[in-house]
Amino acid sequence: MTADRIPTADVVVVGAGTVGAMTLWHLSRETGTRVVGIEQYGRAHGRGSFAGESRLFRVAYKEGDVYVPLLREARRLWHELQDEADRSLFLPVGALSIGAPDQPEMQATLATIASHDLPHRVLDQHDLREAFPPHAPREGDIGILDTQGGGLRPEASVLGALDLAERAGVDMLYHCPVLDIEVQRGGVVVRTAQGEISAGVVVIAAGSWASELVPALAELVSVRQLALTWFMPRDIRAYEPERFPVFMRDIGTAHVFGAPTLDGYSVKVSPGHDGMAQGRRVADLPTTLSSRQLRLLGLRVREFFPDMNPEPVRFSSHHDAYTADRVPIIDRSAEGRVVTVTGLSGHGFKFAPVFGRLVRDLVVDGRSADLPPSFSLAEHLIRRAG
Repeated sequence: MTADRIPTADVVVVGAGTVGAMTLWHLSRETGTRVVGIEQYGRAHGRGSFAGESRLFRVAYKEGDVYVPLLREARRLWHELQDEADRSLFLPVGALSIGAPDQPEMQATLATIASHDLPHRVLDQHDLREAFPPHAPREGDIGILDTQGGGLRPEASVLGALDLAERAGVDMLYHCPVLDIEVQRGGVVVRTAQGEISAGVVVIAAGSWASELVPALAELVSVRQLALTWFMPRDIRAYEPERFPVFMRDIGTAHVFGAPTLDGYSVKVSPGHDGMAQGRRVADLPTTLSSRQLRLLGLRVREFFPDMNPEPVRFSSHHDAYTADRVPIIDRSAEGRVVTVTGLSGHGFKFAPVFGRLVRDLVVDGRSADLPPSFSLAEHLIRRAG
C-alpha cells in the first residue's frame, strides 16, 4: 500500500520504532479510528535507537522519583504486550547496580528504593562475589539488586507491537520518507515520498530524526552516537539469564552496562554514549567505532570481568536524541493537531509501552493525568532559559 491510496486518516503516526510502534498498538484499540503509521525504513529495522538485541529495565530508577509510577505501569504493559504478541519480550532476571556506596548513582538508586519501598537486595563485596562471580567488584563496592528489573528484547517488541496494530486494522506505510508536515485549518497534511495524507492529528515519533521534521526542536535536542559491544568470556554458562542479571557499573564518570548472554557465546558489555560523538543530525554521526575506542573499551571490560576476552566479537553504532537534562519531550501542540515525542536520551526503551499510552491519551483525550509536567515543551524551554 502507498500513501496516494490513503488520502485521509484520523491519526498519522510518523515513525514506527521505540514509541511509534507502541503508540500504534494502543491506538489500534480505538474502534472507529482510522490510523496510519509511516516508517522511512522497513518493519522493525536495525537502524533505529531501539536496535541491539537487548535493553535494561529498571524500577529502582536513579534518574528520579517522577519516573517510578511510569516504570511500574510500563512493567505491567510489557507483560501485557508479551502475552498479546505471544513472544518472549521481558526477561525477569533482575537489574544489578555495582559501585562504591558514596557513588552518586548508587545513592540515588537507594533513595528511590526508600522513597517507593521497592523490593531489592543490597549486597556487600563478599555477597557480590558469591552471588555473581563473573563481576570483579572493587574494594568496598556494594551491589543493589532491583528484583523487579530485567531485560527486554527490543526488535521482537517493536515487531510484536506492529503486528498487533496491523492485525487490528492499522495501515502501515514502510520505506516511505516523510518530506513535510503542514498544520492547516481543521487538520494536518503529511507529505511523503509516496503522496499526501490529510489527517486530524499527526504524532511525530521519529526519534533521532524528529528535529529534521520540526526544526524548532533543534534548540532542545542533540543527536548522540551510542555504542553497543559484545565480548566472549571463558565460561559462558556463568552469564546465562538464569544466573546473571542485567547490570550497570559506575566508577567516577565511567559507566558500562550489559545483559546476560542471549546468543550462547557472547555477553553484551557496552559504554552507551560515554565518549561518543554528537551532532544535530543523524547524518553527522560516525557509523562505526574506531580501533582505539574498541581497544580502550576492551581494557575497561577486562577490569570489570577478568575472564572476558578484551577483543569484542561484534559491535554496532546507534544513536538517540538527547535533551540537555535527559528529560524526554512528550507534548501536544496548542491547537491539538501535533503530538511530539522525542529526546528519550538513551533510556527510553524501558518506558516504550507507557510512553505510547501517554501519546494515545494526548491524541484521543487531549490530555493525560499521568504525564509529568516536566516533559512538556514549555517546561523544557523554561529550563533551557534558566
